[in-house]
Amino acid sequence: MAVDVPAALAFARDHRIGVLVTRRQDGSPQLSNILYIVGDDDAVRISVTESRAKTKNLRRDPRATLYVTREDFWAYVVMDGTVSLSEPVRDPNDATAEALIELYRAASGEHPDWDEFRRAMVSEARVVATFTPQHAYGMLGR
Repeated sequence: MAVDVPAALAFARDHRIGVLVTRRQDGSPQLSNILYIVGDDDAVRISVTESRAKTKNLRRDPRATLYVTREDFWAYVVMDGTVSLSEPVRDPNDATAEALIELYRAASGEHPDWDEFRRAMVSEARVVATFTPQHAYGMLGR
């Protein structure tokens, strides 16, 4: 069923978990459970690590699909779009670290130890994946 992108994003804002679909080198789908935040700019942001399959897939092919469902499973949206990836965090005070702090705050509030958080982001080589939807479908349901 047709759903416009603004309606799909409104639905996604009410949730925090979804499935991100990327494409492997052979074109087959790679599915990953993710936690995401929809920003005021209508971009969906995800914290990923540089070493993960989804990140490697997205560096090669930025096309992705995000699937979000309601807890009772009777309503869902699917958004197709593209993903841009930040550079991995290399310094606890670089721009990617700051973006990850914003993402964390939006998802969970304040961290008990921001210095520890920053060090962990460097250690894990975290990246911000920014998904921009271009097409949507689904069933917003009852």
